[in-house]
Amino acid sequence: MNEQLLFNLVDLAGTFAFAISGATAARRCHLDLFGILAIAFITACGGGIARDLCIGAIPPAGLSDWRYLFTAIVAALLTIVAYPWVERLTYPVRLFDAMGLGLFAVYGAHKALRFGHNAEVAILLGMITAIGGGMARDVLLARVSVVLQKEIYALAAFAGAALAVIGEHYRWPAVWATWLPILFCFGLRFLALRCHWNLPRFGRERQS
Repeated sequence: MNEQLLFNLVDLAGTFAFAISGATAARRCHLDLFGILAIAFITACGGGIARDLCIGAIPPAGLSDWRYLFTAIVAALLTIVAYPWVERLTYPVRLFDAMGLGLFAVYGAHKALRFGHNAEVAILLGMITAIGGGMARDVLLARVSVVLQKEIYALAAFAGAALAVIGEHYRWPAVWATWLPILFCFGLRFLALRCHWNLPRFGRERQS
């Protein structure tokens, strides 16, 4: 398979997964049809739009390429139709978040490298691609983002993006450089959910 085609498929797969995550969260908040579609699109494309603005890919692919809007709408409509089934999944929003997290972290890092940026920029923008849409979703739904309060989330995206950059630097085969970081990021996030792994948290200081 052509390497660029592989990364395009990864990007659209991440869009689909994050759109389901956004649509599920919006459905839980009893938003109307437009609200569900809007949250699904923002969740799916918000991080990628932020990345493209940072690397100078203007206009951002999430706005200029019809496939992203189409994929987000299809995912949202499927979520609405199959909502009872989606809700039976354990941690449905976070499960699809974990899928999209790895896919977007790898694609975001790859695109930054393709635009000539260094490893540091690629890793950070890979992470931003992965967590940006979810953070925008949580802000619009008026809740504290999971990125900021519990479980290993941004760290998993950072690790996946870093592994993708290492793979491209050492010229691993495209399949290894793509799917190994994706699976690593998803696995770390999934284990964090199942095992309740958290970064250190600090409670409020007692007032004297």
